[in-house]
Amino acid sequence: METTLEILKALSDKNRTRVIAALWRFDELCACQITELLQVKGATVSRHMAILQKAGLVESRKEGRWVYYKLRKPAGSEPLFQWLEQSLAGADELVTDFQSLKKIVGITREDLCRMQRGEDCCPK
Repeated sequence: METTLEILKALSDKNRTRVIAALWRFDELCACQITELLQVKGATVSRHMAILQKAGLVESRKEGRWVYYKLRKPAGSEPLFQWLEQSLAGADELVTDFQSLKKIVGITREDLCRMQRGEDCCPK
């Protein structure tokens, strides 16, 4: 029961649900891409992602200075994911998110970093 409650709590936040929906469409996203999508500070994204990881909904991997996240469906959660996909299909905000993500994934990580943190982050 605790696992189910962790999953439901994790999905109870709009931004975390947006991240899960984004990961349905894009197999893997960098933390900087998620930050750009949500238009929040990196620390906020980090907190959201930690909650999603604790619930077992995402897994991460580190590549140099970059952290990548991937959707993970805990055992027995498939009906929940099917329901979520059906109930959120066509939601205006998610349609907008997917359009934004198409542009965001086309920007290099370094350029995203510069946009978010300034030139000192990733000097050319």
